[in-house]
Amino acid sequence: MENLALIDSFAEFKDDKNIDRVTLMGIIEDVFRNMIIKKYGSDDNFDIIVNPDKGDLEIWRNRIVVKDGEVEDENAEITYSNAIKIEPDFEVGEEVSEEVHLIDFGRRAILSLRQNLISRIQEHDNTDLYNRYKELVGDIISGEVHHIRNREVIIIDDMDNEVILPKDQQIRSDFFRKGDTIRGVVKEVQLKGMKPRIVLSRTSPKFLERLFEQEIPEVADGLIIVKRVERIPGEKAKVAVESYDERIDPVGACVGMKGSRIHGIVRELGNENIDVINYTSNTTLFISRALSPAKVSSITLDEDNNRAEVFLKPDQVSLAIGRGGSNIRLAGAISGYEIDVYRDVDDTEDVALTEFVDEIDGWIIEELKNIGCDTAKSVLELSAAELVKRTDLEEETIKEIQAVLKSEFED
Repeated sequence: MENLALIDSFAEFKDDKNIDRVTLMGIIEDVFRNMIIKKYGSDDNFDIIVNPDKGDLEIWRNRIVVKDGEVEDENAEITYSNAIKIEPDFEVGEEVSEEVHLIDFGRRAILSLRQNLISRIQEHDNTDLYNRYKELVGDIISGEVHHIRNREVIIIDDMDNEVILPKDQQIRSDFFRKGDTIRGVVKEVQLKGMKPRIVLSRTSPKFLERLFEQEIPEVADGLIIVKRVERIPGEKAKVAVESYDERIDPVGACVGMKGSRIHGIVRELGNENIDVINYTSNTTLFISRALSPAKVSSITLDEDNNRAEVFLKPDQVSLAIGRGGSNIRLAGAISGYEIDVYRDVDDTEDVALTEFVDEIDGWIIEELKNIGCDTAKSVLELSAAELVKRTDLEEETIKEIQAVLKSEFED
């Protein structure tokens, strides 16, 4: 039959790895029925036989033979004189099946039909792609860097599909070149127009959790459970783990001898500092562990407001807070409590920094308070070199401050 390049179209479609034979046949038939409806007003009396293996199809129009002049519905009935032109032995009342050639629809209709077929196949592929990756949300996939843009990296993954790693989902220290292999967790699948946009993340806590599953056999086998993960991407993370087997030390198993097991994960995350802690349902104990490496003296909980007052020795306060407040922020996030830190000292023996506002600039006092030094003794207990390291203050400024504070106690 005169199918005008439809054979070539079928050959393309049937080789498409994303579509099965039954679905393809259904799409082809549906598109042809729409064309029939446009030309004849109805497809009720038409049979469409699709043969994608040969790249061909047949359209048959079925009508009942009636006497000449008695046709009421041209789609359902044919006159006797026209019926015998098809086959001379037809009689009134019999059903006539007449083949409709594709060329009868006109060249414009055929070109439109081919475009509709291509569009429907692409729509099917995009829907299939969307559903496939929707099931992978939260899982790690890897791929090769194909193109680098200002705000995103384009990656071709192991399934030969295009995925996106946006700038805000990259770790600060990430640096990629074309051809590099990247791992990331599928964060979300968006529908932009008709084509799915698959978004990866390397900053998500789920990425770190999945790396534990991939890199640590006991986690992969379910002997150790990753209970909670909180991150400041590229800087610091806390991971709470638990084992139901008393013979297994979950923290030791995850870290490994001299950090051998966790080293690969740290390297993958741009040398992110990872604290692995034992999970417990005892909130007080869990907060204490979450504040490591600081040693907590005591904790008072306000469970109604999810707040915790934590008391520490002066030399432990800066450890609990961490550089830029990172340690206390992660401890609060992983425990679900707002943590307030207090020094476990006799206040009569110390003086709050705010008492020195006439001699020390307010912004300097705030800088010291940000590292947990809010009393005179807490500043004096640290060396000038240590204070320079933990703050943005100059050594000369720190020495002047310490001299002012020392004079208070000498007086």
